[in-house]
Amino acid sequence: MTPLTRAQHHGTRIRTVLGSGLLIGGLVTGAAACGGSGHPLSAKPYDATGQIAFSGDGDGDAERALDPDRPLELTAKSGGRITDVTAGDTAGHRIRGELSEDGSRWRSTSRLAAGVRYTLRVSTEDGDGAPGLRVIDFRTASAERRLRVTFGPEKGTYGVGQPITAELSRPVKDRAARARVESSLRVSSRPAVSGAWHWVDDKTLHYRPRAFWPARATIEARSTLDGVDTGRGSRGGASKPLRIRTGPRVEVVTDARNHTLTLRRDGKVVKTVPVTTGKPGFETRNGTKIVLAKEPFVRMRSTTVGIAAGSSESYDLPVQWAVRLTWSGEYVHAAPWSVGSHGSANVSHGCTGMSMENAKWFFDAVRPGDIVRVVGSEGEDMTPFDNGFGDWNLTWAKWSEGSALRGPVRRQQAGPAQPARLRPQL
Repeated sequence: MTPLTRAQHHGTRIRTVLGSGLLIGGLVTGAAACGGSGHPLSAKPYDATGQIAFSGDGDGDAERALDPDRPLELTAKSGGRITDVTAGDTAGHRIRGELSEDGSRWRSTSRLAAGVRYTLRVSTEDGDGAPGLRVIDFRTASAERRLRVTFGPEKGTYGVGQPITAELSRPVKDRAARARVESSLRVSSRPAVSGAWHWVDDKTLHYRPRAFWPARATIEARSTLDGVDTGRGSRGGASKPLRIRTGPRVEVVTDARNHTLTLRRDGKVVKTVPVTTGKPGFETRNGTKIVLAKEPFVRMRSTTVGIAAGSSESYDLPVQWAVRLTWSGEYVHAAPWSVGSHGSANVSHGCTGMSMENAKWFFDAVRPGDIVRVVGSEGEDMTPFDNGFGDWNLTWAKWSEGSALRGPVRRQQAGPAQPARLRPQL
């Protein structure tokens, strides 16, 4: 063995003494741990501000506004390492991240919300194992454009066929963005039923269950879009929630071949009345329709649907007790001028006509959202979206294809509404 120099020997003695001191100190600390003083976990961490570099450093003061689309990064400078990171906003939402094995770097892996305040608590240790802490407060910049949603219909009580609508403040075309938007639009009901959204176009979604809503249910729609990345630098904004109720299950069947209208409430027949529907060339549309509105008085003019004044088909009539089924003008209404044909012939321009007494009964018996199904007509089928709520004419499989979460999105090309072939013939 090579002899130690005096200096080396002296250094060895110092290290030995110090080591013994640490050992003795450790024993003393262990003896006092039950009293809570001197325990390593109870030691106040040192300020690790100078030991940790943050990707947001240099972007401003404590009120800095960071880009929510960029991940957060923390880097340990020489002589230390990151041991733990907790990150969240003031509402308690956490940010996920990944810490490298050697503790030299941490990077966020979940999206940040726009216009939100966050706090990062970065735990560290130095080369001797002493704990450190850096606390970073910052906020994210608000998105320049906020995507907002307006739910429909208005608050109230509706029939069991009423879809929930969501109108977006701007178009969303990208499939990934659509999926993020759709997953943020929540609909629930009591009693609970399953349902799905369907993209009608780039700005409109409809929600319906597989079957009709339960009778006397409470339905709620809300958005969690606020702060969500909706693509192209845009974020979701706050939106007003919606709550509606359903009334009894009212189902109406108009049989154009047998010239009758039957109303059932909660599965029981209430009344069957004689009616007239669309004559040849103006046949009433087959399919399931939803009551859109009730109008005690409507003035019906043939010129509004392209029938020239003075032609054999022209008309200008005051109509009472009109229940609207399509935007183009199909109604169930009073038609006292054709009462001789009710129950025996179809003579209207597409509407369902009945006597004044029966029309008043029907007007009072239904509400928006109730189901009206036309069968036995030689007319075209009711379209799903461009002329009222024809949503229930799609099978569940077809409906689900319109969801960005359930199936391929097929953008609907909503053509012009068909002309109202609904005005009664004189």
